[in-house]
Amino acid sequence: MEKDRILYPCYFNAALGREQGRRVPLGLAQKGVNMQDLERALKKTGLPYRVEAGSHPSYWHRRDGRAVVAWSESKERLLRRVGAALEPKK
Repeated sequence: MEKDRILYPCYFNAALGREQGRRVPLGLAQKGVNMQDLERALKKTGLPYRVEAGSHPSYWHRRDGRAVVAWSESKERLLRRVGAALEPKK
């Protein structure tokens, strides 16, 4: 059974430490990840998702947005799959 998993851009931001909200290893993170970057990565994976207005609770003032992904496995596995699909910043 698939559950909705919420992903925020800060989960993939290499400029942040784990205690600041990054959820993927530095090898899968990119600097300055925004909602457009996250959406491109999700399109690459082919996973069903929708984008919503909202913000990470720690960064409530930013209003970066979030992605809601239908996913049946662990969130950690989803984070790694999406992180691997992020395009390197130029």
